[in-house]
Amino acid sequence: MTRSDTIFAASIGAALLAAGPAAAETGRAAYYHGGRTASGEVSTAQAFTAAHRTLPFGTKVLVTHIGNGRSVVVRINDRGPFGRGRIIDVSTAAARELDMIASGTAMVRIDPQ
Repeated sequence: MTRSDTIFAASIGAALLAAGPAAAETGRAAYYHGGRTASGEVSTAQAFTAAHRTLPFGTKVLVTHIGNGRSVVVRINDRGPFGRGRIIDVSTAAARELDMIASGTAMVRIDPQ
């Protein structure tokens, strides 16, 4: 790593720390069945994982189904969702916990932990 790379990485890290924790979001969620993720992991339907457009990989997020109050903690390991109007895609296991399998989507609140 060159000196300029080190300085750049340090400035990005400082900016992220200064920004503080990510804010809560409310919007539509859907679910997916797993496969290769943007982080390089192979995700399974049984894992409690999710895809988000901007949160860093490894971020844990509390997802709460607004309609029924059920919640689950997932770990961000993929990018997306790519479907219009959605803020997060959760794994099948997380969708079961949220009781959104039958509907396929749900209005949720996400709170980074």
